[in-house]
Amino acid sequence: MSALAVRNLVKTYPNGVQALRGLDLDVPEGDFFALLGPNGAGKTTLIGIVTSLINKTSGEVRVFGHSIDTELAAAKSCIGVVPQELNINYWDSVENIVTTQAGFYGMTRRQAAQRAETCLKQLQLWDRRRDSGRSLSGGMKRRLMIARALMHEPRLLVLDEPTAGVDIEIRRSMWQFLREINRSGTTIILTTHYLEEAENLCRQVAIIDHGRIIERDRMSNVLRKLHAEIFVLSLREPLGAAPRLAGYEVSLVGDHEIEVVVTRQQDLNGVFAALTAAGIQVISMRNKANRLEELFLRLTAREPPTDGQR
Repeated sequence: MSALAVRNLVKTYPNGVQALRGLDLDVPEGDFFALLGPNGAGKTTLIGIVTSLINKTSGEVRVFGHSIDTELAAAKSCIGVVPQELNINYWDSVENIVTTQAGFYGMTRRQAAQRAETCLKQLQLWDRRRDSGRSLSGGMKRRLMIARALMHEPRLLVLDEPTAGVDIEIRRSMWQFLREINRSGTTIILTTHYLEEAENLCRQVAIIDHGRIIERDRMSNVLRKLHAEIFVLSLREPLGAAPRLAGYEVSLVGDHEIEVVVTRQQDLNGVFAALTAAGIQVISMRNKANRLEELFLRLTAREPPTDGQR
């Protein structure tokens, strides 16, 4: 069974903007699925329709077989949503924020208290349960929103930019938790602007542009479409000119930094081997290119529709 099945989904806003244009999508049960696309591609509209925040114009959406047209309550009971915007009650306590959410799904106070303890401990917030939402750090607020979304044990968790503005250490700890709940059987749909995040977490990916799915494949297959990456290497000793590395394009960008273009047919091992042979020591490395942006540009390199996009 598909966790999410979308057929010929269309959304036209009153101002004439057609955000979705007959979109089809299947997310297998148990998958960790990336939903990617440039700004304005239609991701937010699609998620809004699936979670019943936006009314569709036409088409069909089923969540674990439940139609949002005829079985909306059953479909909604399967979904937990973590929106991009922080939308917690800042003046309420952490514990009340999650137990109030449980009440919307018919859980008793006793059930809600037990579930709150489980979720808050899983997300390392139990010690802060009596603190107000406004007293939490940005990373803790993000974790609180995930705990709130998990209170009714949803079969499908939708994460819309869940680590936006979160530092890398907290981001990686959240990745580990999300992997664990996915392994326990929860299907996860992730939207993100961090390709590293999607690459590390997701097995399959769909890319939306102009309201249609333009790519749907395994993550590894999609990433092969990237022709090259640019790496910035910081060196221990300054150089007066760019070193010559056979087969690689190298440029000097500072006394202690060089940029190296690595194509899909090459790898970094050759770069480091050549530098070592030349007596050049590397102390750090970073990826210069925005690989997600490059991927979007490759896959969406065509004329946009004339009637706008949301």
